[in-house]
Amino acid sequence: MDLPAHHYLDQLNLPYRRLAFPPTTEKGAANVAHALGFTERQMVKTLVFEVADTAEQVLIMVGGDQSARSGLLKKAIGSRNIQMSKPESVLNLTGYVVGSIPPFHWQPPNFRSFLEASLMHETELGVGAGQWGEEIIITPSNLVIASRALVVPLVEVES
Repeated sequence: MDLPAHHYLDQLNLPYRRLAFPPTTEKGAANVAHALGFTERQMVKTLVFEVADTAEQVLIMVGGDQSARSGLLKKAIGSRNIQMSKPESVLNLTGYVVGSIPPFHWQPPNFRSFLEASLMHETELGVGAGQWGEEIIITPSNLVIASRALVVPLVEVES
């Protein structure tokens, strides 16, 4: 199945792999990881946040087993007044339903995306292709290129 995210990566000439999992798989990064044989960390959650004082929306990417720390997220975005975007707002912005949002190809000019720095240590990452059951496997460095993401610490440092 050819999806817009695939066409975008092809146009950039970035290597990636397409993998599929049963569309009946329960939602969540852990379930996708299990279905495809990856660690939960490697399956990237794409989260859209809104900066309340400017109405700017930004994309945050963290591993499936990670949660963004509020203080680090606010520091990266540059505002203390942020909140998770509502599903309707995410759909209006991206054209995708929450659950399989690709982290590239739909962003308007000057849109900001952020990738959790620890994910750069993984050999491969999985991101949604835009349709539940379809996953794109890509290297962290190519994900940064495709998404035009800033690599920043967003989660608590593991000791």
